[in-house]
Amino acid sequence: MNAPHDIGQDTLDPIRLQVIWNRLIAVVEEQARLLMRTAFSPTVREAGDLSAGVFDARARLVAQAVTGTPGHVNSMAAAVGHFLQVFPLATMRPGDHFITNDPWLASGHLHDVTVVSPVFRGERAIAFFACTCHQVDIGGIGQGPDGRSVFEEGLCIPRLPLARAGVINSDLIEIIRANVRTPDEVEGDILSYVSANEASGARLVAMLDEFGESDMVRVSDAIIECSRAAMQQAIAKLPEGRYPYAMRIDGFDTPVDLVATLDVRNGRVGVDFAGTSPASHRGINVVLNYTRAYAAFGVRAAVAPEVPNNAGSLEPLDISAPEGSILNVQRPWPVCARHIIGQFLPDVVFGALAGVLPERVPAEGASCVWGAQLRGGAAAWMAVGEALPDANAQAQPRAFETLFFNSGGSGARVGDDGMSGTAFPSGVRAIACEIVESLYPVVIWRKELRPDSGGPGRWRGGLGQRLEIASVDGAPFQFFGMYDRIVHAARGRDGGGAGAPGAVALDDGTPMAAMGLQTVPRGRRLCLDLPGGAGIGAAHERAREDVARDVRLGYVSERIAADAYGLR
Repeated sequence: MNAPHDIGQDTLDPIRLQVIWNRLIAVVEEQARLLMRTAFSPTVREAGDLSAGVFDARARLVAQAVTGTPGHVNSMAAAVGHFLQVFPLATMRPGDHFITNDPWLASGHLHDVTVVSPVFRGERAIAFFACTCHQVDIGGIGQGPDGRSVFEEGLCIPRLPLARAGVINSDLIEIIRANVRTPDEVEGDILSYVSANEASGARLVAMLDEFGESDMVRVSDAIIECSRAAMQQAIAKLPEGRYPYAMRIDGFDTPVDLVATLDVRNGRVGVDFAGTSPASHRGINVVLNYTRAYAAFGVRAAVAPEVPNNAGSLEPLDISAPEGSILNVQRPWPVCARHIIGQFLPDVVFGALAGVLPERVPAEGASCVWGAQLRGGAAAWMAVGEALPDANAQAQPRAFETLFFNSGGSGARVGDDGMSGTAFPSGVRAIACEIVESLYPVVIWRKELRPDSGGPGRWRGGLGQRLEIASVDGAPFQFFGMYDRIVHAARGRDGGGAGAPGAVALDDGTPMAAMGLQTVPRGRRLCLDLPGGAGIGAAHERAREDVARDVRLGYVSERIAADAYGLR
């Protein structure tokens, strides 16, 4: 990070600050690794669907782990302050931990649990560690867009003590266990969050002792002010003005228009989503906190990617969306599948910046991850109208609930092709097929890159993936459709071609809906064709050796090489 500007007599010198900064990053990255090593859920353990960070005593984000997602960490940056409104700092004691999954206070849906833990030196709270992690099951109808209100979507945990003075709130744990399908896994996950925060707090105190700092005040002030100044310097390089952009995506049953105007003025960047579609009657709506999280990520990734992400670098950004729009819904609107819309927002921001920073922003991509949220057991048999196997049979339908992530292609970049099968902007990792198959009665028959799915161009769009999924014994199973870009593909830029749209079907060709809870009949496989990213520049400008290489690697068919690129 850059050296801090003059912020007073008690300022840390630049070299000392840089060393402390490096150590802080190591501490929060260890926090994330502890979460992954101790969590029960594979979405955290294998995919890193989490955020981890350290906050000062004023609830300002100081440093975040690299591991994690922008939606989690940037919404967590606002969430910690909400806890101080209910639990004043003076009332906290060593061994306290606090919890919520309130969508409007934290990460936008009930499936993300946030745990905040104060760090003490003696009897004085000097900092907080917080984490937000995905729960595969939080009760309700399950993670999908089917709910008509948030009350159907699962158990809501308000801001509550998870532990007081080191004693776990057993009443709360029992309530949680009684409302979820996998109580042991959920309880184990929540307790792992406590362990990671506690261990990281001890690391922080030891680090401060080593550097002779009695608390976080000098450190956090210097880091946050340094980041704010660097972000403002980067914004100052942009020409002032208003830059509009609009994107149409599929939505649940009617198209959704995402409309943004980016305003660069007086060292600040505003993003106003006025004109965006109204709220949906299904659970693809987004709370403002999550809208701000991904829109801010888009601005920072394009304008100042090297500046640390914390309260300082986020402060010059003003993100707004009209109340009642799909990007700013109020209780009790359903929000369970909010990522379907929210993860498109960086591409909307990039589109607005394309005229200012064309060399930095990619073309449109697949954007939202295609999570395979699967459910097996008696409900699947009943959904297809089949009788359960005989009660005396050895093989009874096993109830299970799992989620694993799959990604389409990102948009091309000036000077380089788009990334294939990459979770951008979410950053979650794919869970290995072997992990899924070892934990659940599922077979992933195919998982491969999808030829011709990247949009043609001087720089080609990234490829999507193709998957075939079935139960291990051919039993029926259910899945929650949470997929977009089946009708409205990613659009190219500067003459580049569109990415291929996605598709959802059975292996016999029967089309399935992109949204909603559905059942795969006995003996059939679920087939997912993930969308590709768009290209930049005219296809005939692509180097012939690059096209020939794409054909050789199987990324582009000979037909497309001839028709789109003129290679014969």
